Amino acid sequence: MTVPPTPLRFGYGTNGFTNHRLGDVLAVLADLGYDGVALTLDHGHLDPYAPDLPRRVAEIARDLDRHDLDVTVETGAPYLLDPWGKHQPTLMSDAAEHRIDLLRRAVRIAADLGSPTVHLCSGPAPHDGLPPADAWKRLAAGVETVLETAEEYGVSLAFEPEPYMFVDTVERCLELAELVGGHELFGITLDVGHAHCVEERTVLECVRLAAPRLLNVQIEDMRRGVHQHLELGAGEIDFPPVLAALRDLGHRGLVSVEIQGGSLDAPDVARRSLDFLRAASA
Repeated sequence: MTVPPTPLRFGYGTNGFTNHRLGDVLAVLADLGYDGVALTLDHGHLDPYAPDLPRRVAEIARDLDRHDLDVTVETGAPYLLDPWGKHQPTLMSDAAEHRIDLLRRAVRIAADLGSPTVHLCSGPAPHDGLPPADAWKRLAAGVETVLETAEEYGVSLAFEPEPYMFVDTVERCLELAELVGGHELFGITLDVGHAHCVEERTVLECVRLAAPRLLNVQIEDMRRGVHQHLELGAGEIDFPPVLAALRDLGHRGLVSVEIQGGSLDAPDVARRSLDFLRAASA
């Protein structure tokens, strides 16, 4: 007897609910029928540098359990560490220790929340004349340092290729995996819109390439060459084959909607997104 593929589990990113209190975000997503949440550590929601962080983490953990929501922790807040420099400092910067500290905090928070993964990305390429080979070495060294903490807490790192960043494709992400020795806790977050935006491969080819290390999926619509997160159905991506491929691969992580510009109408955008995903994966 043929066993049907495991249904996909859908989440929604808190960076699309910046005008809501985090507790309210979780309640809205649970009421809409989402399976989980992609929680971006940031000033307005769960600030990893807050003086009462242990209390806040315990409170959110209780909320997640009460609403029966899975969670993945994300660290892509653009100005969390530097109010002037987007995604600065990076693991390739002279001040990389600040990024390392953030990622270690994220791993500890993830463990306390029951998140199996922490998302991270490379940030932009260095602009100080650092040769690419040295940038790769710094990036790998920083990731290896964070992996030490990940090992301690049993949390995986889910590295995301981002458009116009130093690591911008799945292939470069796999190159980084090799540089950290193929560590078993190093995985990939694949953003479907980003893949359509910048990859030479098709989205389906990117899914297959990332599959052995795929931990998380982010999803939104996009147009080729334009890094703008659009509502599902407003861009160029053909979603049913992508969702079918993820399902057939047995993807067990969240497939999380990431529409940062939707905060002013967040509940409606989240509702429309879940309706779209359910229809597209039927």
